[in-house]
Amino acid sequence: MQIKKSFSMNSRTGRDLQRYNRGCRQVVGCIPYRSKKRDPSSCVQQGSTPIDDLEFLLISSQKNPRMMFPKGGWEIDESLEEAASRETFEEAGVVGEVEVQEYLGTWSFKSKSQGIFHEGHMFPLRVTEELDDWPEKSVRRRLWVHVYFLIFIRNNLTTIT
Repeated sequence: MQIKKSFSMNSRTGRDLQRYNRGCRQVVGCIPYRSKKRDPSSCVQQGSTPIDDLEFLLISSQKNPRMMFPKGGWEIDESLEEAASRETFEEAGVVGEVEVQEYLGTWSFKSKSQGIFHEGHMFPLRVTEELDDWPEKSVRRRLWVHVYFLIFIRNNLTTIT
């Protein structure tokens, strides 16, 4: 699902519009990916991308040097897909197609900084454009990594903190 909405160059702030489910803050994010061939139509025409061509986008945390996928609060004035697309734009400076048919699932986690539980929803996002300017550019770094790097991390670390 390509979100056709234009985004503000200012990140949303505050918790006034945040969604909660039984006291858990609702968080949504994306796993941005692209083909190294940089031809977005190659994924669509063939229905899939060979694993050797896949790269994934990680972003730095605002609070520490860790790298992660973009995610943030799901607000009451937007759909789940719109929130995923907005958060990815604000934090990572990329836009693309949120693949709602490939919903990756829901997980619960405890916020280390706030000590409250969140419920997260994740989608793949096929990147169609990487922007030079985005709302959180001054506080985040982007890092494209090959799919084999992510597999190596998963297979060699027992926990990622």
